[in-house]
Amino acid sequence: MKKEELRIVYMGTPEFAVESLRALVEGGYNVVGVVTMPDKPVGRHGSVLQPSPVKQYAVEHGLPVLQPERLKDETFVEQLRALRADLQIVVAFRMLPEVVWAMPPMGTFNLHASLLPQYRGAAPINWAVINGETETGITTFFLQHEIDTGRIIQQVRVPIADDDCVGDVHDRLMMLGGRLVTETVDNILAGNVHPIDQSELFQTEQELKPAPKIFRETCRIDWQQPTKRVYDFVRGLSPYPAAWTLLQQPDAQPQSLKIYRTVPSAETPSQPAGTLRTDGRTYLRCACADGWLDILELQLAGKRRMPVADFLRGSHITEKTTLF
Repeated sequence: MKKEELRIVYMGTPEFAVESLRALVEGGYNVVGVVTMPDKPVGRHGSVLQPSPVKQYAVEHGLPVLQPERLKDETFVEQLRALRADLQIVVAFRMLPEVVWAMPPMGTFNLHASLLPQYRGAAPINWAVINGETETGITTFFLQHEIDTGRIIQQVRVPIADDDCVGDVHDRLMMLGGRLVTETVDNILAGNVHPIDQSELFQTEQELKPAPKIFRETCRIDWQQPTKRVYDFVRGLSPYPAAWTLLQQPDAQPQSLKIYRTVPSAETPSQPAGTLRTDGRTYLRCACADGWLDILELQLAGKRRMPVADFLRGSHITEKTTLF
């Protein structure tokens, strides 16, 4: 079978999933349908419906779109079956029921943004950076019952630089993901895939690190941690959803403060964690458990994101100001 004859249904939602869909469309593959999340209500009263990035791309290129509320809904399952897919591809979507992933004769494969079996879960890129990893990657694997546990088809390893934020790694993996998806399809068509169980890729004494969904409370900075841990935590959440802390001025209510970029200082603090030091013009430094962290870019609640010098010009940080 040629790629132009292979009937593909693509499933995905965020920007990360657009690149793989683009690679398929521009590569001449036969995408017969796209499944994505329902439009999301936005605005003050939720009166405006915002389509997902994948839907926007699909509509622009004339691809049929399905947006089920429930993936087990009989109407959706029949609509999906009517597309007569030979192969389904999933990138950053939802957990699929067996009635969906087992439907096409060639199976359903997923692109996951980690080197499985490490970092199974919803936020693999964030957690790899938060944990200070020096390497991550992307994996294609066939779906089975347990999430992110299926047999691995292919993997690509990618280094993480010491100063990479999660946005940098996300974009790198997104672009490589488009290439790996089309390469995986080509190898499936050629009968050149030899999937292996994930158990073969790690030793029993190794720790499997999870990548659970990130919530607002997950993103709060603990200044009692070592400097390196806080530094990795900030870059693992930048630019989105962003690490945050509370700024406490004397005789004032605490204010929420997002921090996007930092750099460790060589000094050893003698003050408690959360203590601030500044010249009021060019630098803002916070004490951690074993060192100081220079804050380079931040955003006070209700304000724009800005370099620290701009922030200091409009604020009144004193020796009694703390972060917690």
